[in-house]
Amino acid sequence: MTVFDPKSFLTAVFNAAVAAADPERTIRDHLPAKPRGRIIVIGAGKGSAQMAAAFEKVWDGPIEGLVVTRYGYGAKCERIEIIEAAHPVPDAAGLEASRRLLEKVRGLTADDLVVALISGGGSALLPSPAAGLTLADEIAVNEALLACGAPIAAMNTIRKHVSTIKGGRLAAAAWPAKVVSLVVSDIPGDNPALVASGPTVPDTGSREDALASISAYGMKLPEAVIAHIGSPAADAPNPGDQRFSHNEVHLIASAGVSLEAAAVEARRQGVEAVILSDAIEGEAREVGGVHAAIAREVATRNRPFQKPVLILSGGETTVTLRAKGKGGRNSEFLLAFAIGISGVQGIHALAADTDGIDGSEDNAGAFADGSTVSRMRTAGVDAKAMLAVNNAWTAFNAVGDLFVPGPTGTNVNDLRAILVR
Repeated sequence: MTVFDPKSFLTAVFNAAVAAADPERTIRDHLPAKPRGRIIVIGAGKGSAQMAAAFEKVWDGPIEGLVVTRYGYGAKCERIEIIEAAHPVPDAAGLEASRRLLEKVRGLTADDLVVALISGGGSALLPSPAAGLTLADEIAVNEALLACGAPIAAMNTIRKHVSTIKGGRLAAAAWPAKVVSLVVSDIPGDNPALVASGPTVPDTGSREDALASISAYGMKLPEAVIAHIGSPAADAPNPGDQRFSHNEVHLIASAGVSLEAAAVEARRQGVEAVILSDAIEGEAREVGGVHAAIAREVATRNRPFQKPVLILSGGETTVTLRAKGKGGRNSEFLLAFAIGISGVQGIHALAADTDGIDGSEDNAGAFADGSTVSRMRTAGVDAKAMLAVNNAWTAFNAVGDLFVPGPTGTNVNDLRAILVR
């Protein structure tokens, strides 16, 4: 008789979610019509290289192009050049990639077609500071955003107002060529204009909105940045601009689709599954506490769901940095969750980023169960103390519960899977 292994089950659920966002399958379903002129493929994001490789495989005809992805996330392409740059904090390689992408789409005609392969992570990979600002200024903005706990929509509204490539500007540079954007969403609510700060898709967020968010989250930014955002020079193109009038935007993968696939895999293995939401936001540790309360209720009172059950959720939480520990939003969520279910039997959980990386380390997230906190204590680690200093990676590493699948080639936000047996 085969012994049920919760970690293997949760890993299979994660793999099913990632497979549902497979670039080759999703791109094949959204190929544009062939143009009379040239076809230029551009892209940015942690899944852009795999998207480029998939596009080469399914496109019948000549293409050329350039995409930028995170270091270590490259893929083998024959006709599309892959550049790797830094994430989550921009670097000079990203600056050069932005310059080359803008150059790639200039001078095109109305007969040409630009296909933009956009996925999460593109914001950091496309530094392109506005006139009067420097790469150091854009790095300072990124670091402040990562530390302040602002939701992704607010972060990207700020980013696009200090950039010459975000907020639709890359597509505007391609005018009069048509731009077809194929977007893999890692944004709660799946607004394609917010993925990678929308280099090819404008939105209505204004510089006044950006300044309001800077104030609301107490961000300390360089004076030159504040002055720029306060000036008309920061205004991004409006969605009604004629340069976007004949462009197309296709959402080809999202958290919602991947969560449904995860649920199907759970049911295939004989476990009922429920999806709480694909758009949960908020402070990671607080969201972790709420999920722990739900899991305890199911484990001890068999409500609001009947066990055995897999509880799924997606979205993107945030972390307000209190210290310089190691970790990311998924491991911080799960450490708070582990504290909340400590001592409760029959609960097993995985929280992981579908791109394969949580924060700046090599893990996508971690596993936890009712014994996690006590096992950490035995290993000489105080879970609550580690949570207080944003050091979830160290806590899970001490008990061998980090989840390290490696780069997945896609990015549809976070997956939280809680099994109550």
